Amino acid sequence: MDEQERGAELRRVARERFGWSDLGAEQAEAMQGLLDGRDVLVVMPTGSGKSAIYQVPTVLLGGPAVVVSPLIALQRDQVTGLRDSAAPDAVAVNSAQSQSVTDEGWQAVEDGDAEYLFLSPEQLARKDVLERLRDLRPSLFVVDEAHCVSAWGHDFRPDYLTLGEAAERLGRPPVLALTATAAAPVREDIVEHLHMRDPRLVTAGTDRPAIRLTVHTYTDDPSKREAVSRWTAAAPAPGILYTATRKDAEAYAERLRQDGVDAEAYHAGLKAAERRRIQDGFMDGAPAVVVATSAFGMGIDKPDVRFVAHASVPESLDSYYQEVGRAGRDGEAADAVLFYRPEDLGLQKFLTSRSLDAEALRRIMSTLLERDAPQSRSRTAELCGLSRRKAGDLLNLLEEAGAVVVEGRRRAVRAVSGRSAEEAAEAAEEVFERRRRIDRSRIEMMRGYAETPSCRRQYLLGYFGEQLDVPCGHCDVCERLDNEPGASDAGRPDAAPPPGDAGPYEPNERVRHADWGAGTVMRREEDRVVVLFEQVGYKTLSLSAVEEGDLLTGA
Repeated sequence: MDEQERGAELRRVARERFGWSDLGAEQAEAMQGLLDGRDVLVVMPTGSGKSAIYQVPTVLLGGPAVVVSPLIALQRDQVTGLRDSAAPDAVAVNSAQSQSVTDEGWQAVEDGDAEYLFLSPEQLARKDVLERLRDLRPSLFVVDEAHCVSAWGHDFRPDYLTLGEAAERLGRPPVLALTATAAAPVREDIVEHLHMRDPRLVTAGTDRPAIRLTVHTYTDDPSKREAVSRWTAAAPAPGILYTATRKDAEAYAERLRQDGVDAEAYHAGLKAAERRRIQDGFMDGAPAVVVATSAFGMGIDKPDVRFVAHASVPESLDSYYQEVGRAGRDGEAADAVLFYRPEDLGLQKFLTSRSLDAEALRRIMSTLLERDAPQSRSRTAELCGLSRRKAGDLLNLLEEAGAVVVEGRRRAVRAVSGRSAEEAAEAAEEVFERRRRIDRSRIEMMRGYAETPSCRRQYLLGYFGEQLDVPCGHCDVCERLDNEPGASDAGRPDAAPPPGDAGPYEPNERVRHADWGAGTVMRREEDRVVVLFEQVGYKTLSLSAVEEGDLLTGA
């Protein structure tokens, strides 16, 4: 079957089994790669149909698709979505369901009654799960939210680091990695950690032009809170209002109800059944507005969300754009509004300034080195006199530093030989400090977005290494500048170089700084360049200073 015939067959399956009249060019390209046996990395905006890329080829390939999904709620939504179509059945295996339900799910896949098996990365760390999966001879190994594999990604999860090895142990089916936002450094990490082989890169860009970007700035908290409440009450529903704390979520929801808005608060402090009730209700139309912490959103595939507002500044543009992407998935106009008070950034700085207990790191390593056999995380915490949460955080650092490895179904940890406890602790401290520098640089880039005098969409896309050559005309800054006398694109501050004006420091170009080491150019403006350095995070440099002082060289 040649490429044209395969394309026709993919479209037939999409139409007959899933009810889709056609496939997008990027979807079809990625599917063709999988049918060719290639690994594929897909970067497409939220709501653009990334799930279809594994759903359709699975029907043609034979053998189940193993889909790694980070949240149980997200798995549930994906399984429900497949069951609502004429597609093959889907099941999930996770810790939130009874053993009988899990057994039924495994049986359905083994009998060929289900072709999609959703698991968490933690499940794939278990030897018994891997052995059972290997016997199923999966046709695809799919990693959803693949940015979680990268320290540069906004939801980094150490358990994702073992997925490349898991794919190898399953007989190495084609690997499909899916994410909505991934700049060049994140893409490189995904390819490396998932052990992808010469992957086909399919990208549709990250822009969501139908979403209007707006920032409202305030100097005091009471006036900002009043503005948030008034704006949200008047905005066309349905919508999501994000808050920094659970307390704020409750307070804003109560105020909105007083103003006659059908609103409910959603946060991790609620019972699982209550969170599920609110999420399912929002999908069905009531409540009209969810006031939530960042615990709400991943997997929310509601097409008609008309606004996503933030009552406080998020910790990074990565998180902000992920959350904003939940608006306007139907392609109709939607609003993304940030209510900004510069002092709010102090909270985010506080969250990234946690100190590291170096002595506890050394204690954990000494304990593990003294014992030949792997230890469970809870046992390690007990032996070292630490809480399970603190021990878990420190073990994650040690794992990222290569000082410990995780083994078996119990996620037991074992010290890697060849390093003293002191050397291992120092390596983990370096990882911690690098993470903190990166997080702080992200906060400063968030400040830059809120305070930029130029096109917000240019700034936002530039953060992800995507150059928008002309101002978008659909953000509050562009609209304000358009209304000024004599306004023109060329006269706007920080405008990007004219289209076709190739020069040094193009997006995604690798460079090196004498003090900060290797980095990747994310955005070049008329008078400055933004570089993401591997050791210190994001830096904005004057282009004239760079050129005059020879600060950057090719990496």
